[in-house]
Amino acid sequence: MKKFTVKALLFAGLISVVASCSSNDDLIVSDAQRERLNSKEVSKTKTYQIRYGLLSQSGVKILSGSYDVGSFVATNTATGETFETYAGGGFQSLPKYYDGVPAGTYTFSAMQGQGGWVGYGSVTGVVSDSQVDADGYITVYIPIVWEE
Repeated sequence: MKKFTVKALLFAGLISVVASCSSNDDLIVSDAQRERLNSKEVSKTKTYQIRYGLLSQSGVKILSGSYDVGSFVATNTATGETFETYAGGGFQSLPKYYDGVPAGTYTFSAMQGQGGWVGYGSVTGVVSDSQVDADGYITVYIPIVWEE
């Protein structure tokens, strides 16, 4: 009888764990979401991989090293949607990558890192097939406008 009771309790515990891990809320899809999921536009949206570097004050393109960058940001000029490489604030190694940026016109910028030793400008450019380089990336160089 003792074995049966232990097995019954274990089974009940297992059922309660499984039941608590699932939710009907996860299964509810609104009509708008269903329409978007069923549309061919979602599956055909092409995205690009951005490779970020820096442009020194003297005009030298920098794709290696560690710099006081909080994050790199691409902002779509038409929609305002942003794509950010946030990596915790402080120093980041270059190059930095972001995969999944759709075609469009973007303003690219960098946010100051933890130290606040470098100020960055921004550049505006087009993300499209014609901008993909030989390595398969769209490389964007963010200008350094001041540094301590």
